[in-house]
Amino acid sequence: MKIGVVTRNRNSWSSTQLRDALARHNIPHLCFSFPRLAARVGYKPYVNISNVSLLEELNALIIRPIGRGSLEELVFRMDMLYRLQRLGMYVVNPPEAIEHCVDKYDILAILEENGIPVPRTAVTESVDEALKAFNELGGDVVVKPLFGSRGIGSTRVTDAEIAHTVFRNITFYHGVVYLQEFVHHGFSDIRVFVVGDRVVASMRRVANSWKTNYSQGAQPLSVELEKTLEDIAVKSAKLIECKIAGVDILESPRGPLVVEVNSQPGWRGLQSVTKVNIADEIVNFVVSELKK
Repeated sequence: MKIGVVTRNRNSWSSTQLRDALARHNIPHLCFSFPRLAARVGYKPYVNISNVSLLEELNALIIRPIGRGSLEELVFRMDMLYRLQRLGMYVVNPPEAIEHCVDKYDILAILEENGIPVPRTAVTESVDEALKAFNELGGDVVVKPLFGSRGIGSTRVTDAEIAHTVFRNITFYHGVVYLQEFVHHGFSDIRVFVVGDRVVASMRRVANSWKTNYSQGAQPLSVELEKTLEDIAVKSAKLIECKIAGVDILESPRGPLVVEVNSQPGWRGLQSVTKVNIADEIVNFVVSELKK
């Protein structure tokens, strides 16, 4: 058995944790980034890195962040993952799950259609419709990039004139306006880490502002998860076959709301407040899947 770890930085904290866990399990591994891959159609090797054919020498791929890139680069990376999956490679997370999770509108729509509570959200290419939605959502919204993570680029807007300027700037550059009601949540949220069909760890993230991302300074605290939240998190991940997921939940006055399902979650903050070795859980899961 040999497992590939696809990551833009082999020395990042999460990638290092995975590599160490694979070594502890005596599982040979190959760590590389997408730009080093080459793909072929009509002759072999179909996908390779240097002289290594992925299909012939690897049993599974663990995908860490897809990484930044142009539209062509990102589409090509996903195309390669789909092809490897079609040809029998076990890919985690599956490319379809990655695509659902990276698109904030798509994932929230799927969650709502399946009974998962989500914040009221509007998405449009029209400034007029965005302003209408701004009022519908109470004149207090969070404007987010449709594709993005770690809270980068998210802005809270409470003034109609500022909203108009923000919306015009987004559409001028052919962006999509994604606005979500501001949910009063006490400057904290809950991150639930799901592997397979179970929760392996969770934490409360407490911040000094409404942004509760660990990467932006939020403090991780251990939390004993209620069964209701556990069920919501597991269902949210399973709906899109996301095998390794970070599910973010806001505790609102009207109950829990899922704001994001992350298909490539880091776990440095979470690891600091749990006794469970999360990298070991991921490796154990992948090995168990390969043995099926």
